[in-house]
Amino acid sequence: MADGKKDYTAITSAISEGISGLRGTGAKETLNQFNTMAKAALADGALDSKTKELIALAIGVAKQCDGCIGFHTKALKRLGASDEEVAETLAMTVYMGGGPSLMYAGDAWSAWLALKDS
Repeated sequence: MADGKKDYTAITSAISEGISGLRGTGAKETLNQFNTMAKAALADGALDSKTKELIALAIGVAKQCDGCIGFHTKALKRLGASDEEVAETLAMTVYMGGGPSLMYAGDAWSAWLALKDS
């Protein structure tokens, strides 16, 4: 973060490493069940996976969760989200969350720009 920007690749890598370490502990079953829940929640239904990931990004911004921003931004890249879809999602988050959401929406936009073309 020498240039003042968060490194979302490093953030998500560090979190993934920590979670991998937890898998070797008594938390393994909890993590497995969380993964099962995530797969069920993200499956296409009345809402498609991309829409669900946009919602997840908005919640990550509202909850000020750097890891959530990083992981859901990566997922949105994989799902083919557009700049406009991400921007409108972030605008809605700012509308609902005010100034604190605006601060993290700026971070999320930086993450999107950094990760979408990587």
